[in-house]
Amino acid sequence: MAEPSTVARPYAEAVFKLADAQGALAKWSEMLAALAAVAADARVRGAITDPNQSEAKVAGLFIAILAGRLSGDAENLVRVLAENGRLELLPDIRVQFEALKNEREGVVEAEIYSAFELTKVQLDDLVKRLEAKTGRKVIDGSARAQLGALENQLKS
Repeated sequence: MAEPSTVARPYAEAVFKLADAQGALAKWSEMLAALAAVAADARVRGAITDPNQSEAKVAGLFIAILAGRLSGDAENLVRVLAENGRLELLPDIRVQFEALKNEREGVVEAEIYSAFELTKVQLDDLVKRLEAKTGRKVIDGSARAQLGALENQLKS
């Protein structure tokens, strides 16, 4: 059986092309983050794998949970993934989409390890130096930052 990342790649590339054509990379990034968070929930995973649940019902569950936060195209993506039994790939699709988005925007993700807690000023200085050295924008890819961003996504 193919690796999930291999199966997710064509979906991520298609979503990226659509988002890029719409000039909506940031919006799609938000929607995919929300979809991936829903797909990661244990109760939702149970519904996805329940053979008694129809594809339409599972897709409807995602759309209902994220009511008002998905575009029509994103809802269609959910339906297509459900029909193909691929909803569990949403986290992989999101990761690959973000990689494509970062490449397009000239952004590199950095994870910084330090023996001691860095102050905001020290972290900002380090980011500036990394940006100067790489010629690319740097984003905080630490688990703490990602969890904080996910928490903010789910609260909004």
